[in-house]
Amino acid sequence: MKTRRLSTVVAAVLTLATTEVFAEKAPEGFTSLFNGVDFSGWRAENPHDYVKLRDADKIAAKRAEDLKVFPEHWQVKDGVIHNDGHGPYLCTIKDYGDVEFHVDFLLDPDSDSGIYLRGTPQVQIWDTREEAGKWRYGADKGSGGLWNNKGDGKHPLVHADKPIGEWNHLRIRQIGSCTWVWLNGKLVVDRAYMQNFWKRDIPLARTGPIILQTHGAPVQWRNIFVREIPAAEADKILAETISGDVWQNIFDGKELGEWQASVPAGCEIRNGAVFVSKGQLIYRKKKFADFQLAFEFQLPAGGNNGLLVRYPGEGDGAYTGMCELQILDNTAERYKDLDARQFHGSAYGIAPAHRGYLRPVGEWNHQIVTVNGSQIKVELNGVPILDADLSKVKEFMDNKPHPGLNVTEGYIGFSGHGAPVGFRNIRVRD
Repeated sequence: MKTRRLSTVVAAVLTLATTEVFAEKAPEGFTSLFNGVDFSGWRAENPHDYVKLRDADKIAAKRAEDLKVFPEHWQVKDGVIHNDGHGPYLCTIKDYGDVEFHVDFLLDPDSDSGIYLRGTPQVQIWDTREEAGKWRYGADKGSGGLWNNKGDGKHPLVHADKPIGEWNHLRIRQIGSCTWVWLNGKLVVDRAYMQNFWKRDIPLARTGPIILQTHGAPVQWRNIFVREIPAAEADKILAETISGDVWQNIFDGKELGEWQASVPAGCEIRNGAVFVSKGQLIYRKKKFADFQLAFEFQLPAGGNNGLLVRYPGEGDGAYTGMCELQILDNTAERYKDLDARQFHGSAYGIAPAHRGYLRPVGEWNHQIVTVNGSQIKVELNGVPILDADLSKVKEFMDNKPHPGLNVTEGYIGFSGHGAPVGFRNIRVRD
């Protein structure tokens, strides 16, 4: 079946079983994903079925099968979506990245369902009563948790479910992998990384569909709204929601202050940011052992820089200090054949970071670096791209030793390698 014809069939099938227009309006800034009349903007798809398929003909056959059975299980009645607990899932046609998402749901006894974000399971919703028989899976703790996580975020912080038969309101915010969930106004997941169920060894995909799951018992849905979060707002939220003690701003955007440039001509301050192109820019006020550093950076095309960690104050920081964390335009053609340990976020020549999470060249990115003993973590735009114990690394790029690997204290700084890379909102906590 041709793609165009299949799309026409999708639109036709998913507009069946309509009634009166739904009157609820989207909040300011939000888009309604459900018009109260039909399933426009949605498709029928269970990702667990499709992830196993590679052949185009088999995929087309599966889609045709899903479309055939869809109306048996999904209907719109009086402006509410009804699912009997069976059939394919309800999946947005559009993919979403950083979003705030709202939905109301009403469960029947024994219901068990969820919301997939970026096509990934899931924010869990279920009947949390003991008689539903799911306490052994954690249902006693409530709905709203990232149930497929291993560890942080798996179970909700509080039980916030309303009694079976009453409507619940779910609010979800996701920036990168960072996920917050509010159930009926109570925070149940607080900035937990949603893990990639499909590929556990890599972070969550940058984008994907929002999916309403079927799981054996009836669920009703209404008031489905989404707002895409722009990059500047995402950075502000990430900065405001870093846990821990008070952070110190160490660059005021006007003058270098405690920062020292080895090549003054290689640093320029403009529009509240310092642009480093040559030499090293070192924060000389104090040396740090274990710390967190948060900052925003802007890469030009082909930009290449590095964050110096525990730098002793002299020599090549990639080797004399604990490490240099790459700050690099991964998309530049000139860098396509680099060693994996040379791309953005990597501990240069030591440990590779995950790729694919930089914003387009010219946009500002938000990064948090955590150094604790020999463990180093990098969060880029809300995504954990590096988590490595450098003391356990035995193989290095070009077999070149890193004599500073075990340095326990030193300066932080930036190292320019050509094109000017901008830095702003630089904050640290010891």
